[in-house]
Amino acid sequence: MSRPAVFLDRDGTLVEEVAYLHDPERLVLLPGVGALAGLAAAGFALVVVTNQAGVARGYYDQAAVERVHRRLGELVAGAGVRLDAVLSCPHHPEGTVARYARACRCRKPGPGLLETAAERLDLDLPASYLIGNQPTDAGAAVAAGVTPLLVATGHGAGRAPPPGVAAFPDLEAAAGAVLAARKRPDPPRP
Repeated sequence: MSRPAVFLDRDGTLVEEVAYLHDPERLVLLPGVGALAGLAAAGFALVVVTNQAGVARGYYDQAAVERVHRRLGELVAGAGVRLDAVLSCPHHPEGTVARYARACRCRKPGPGLLETAAERLDLDLPASYLIGNQPTDAGAAVAAGVTPLLVATGHGAGRAPPPGVAAFPDLEAAAGAVLAARKRPDPPRP
């Protein structure tokens, strides 16, 4: 039986925004990550979806991304949270590494990362949410048929959400809205 997910942007949503983050030692969780444990307890899969254009640009390789994601798993575990999956897109149309220099469906705002996770983990996309801090996150959610929620953290601070997208001050508030919506039939409203 399919279950819902809460998809999570990485940079600026779960962790401090660092340009082209590829060093696990620079990974710092944002406040409120512990609130994700309540989402997992309510039956949501927790799936990180992140664009990693630094791979296409030749700034770092896939192994660096994997090291950061291993460290991310360790840090969130310390907050009582277990991630079901972490998926990343290494592509960028202006990349310098030929293998990754292209447009693709997985690069947010495309829905590919969410669709891949849904297939691998048997997720119910229409019952799912994506919490992010950029319009591209909201775009990926809409393209995949998922409810978008934006947080005003990282580069999203001070930015108005796209029309019709609910916005929250931080991850903890967004997680609370998802849990509250679970108790009523309508998704969170802007």
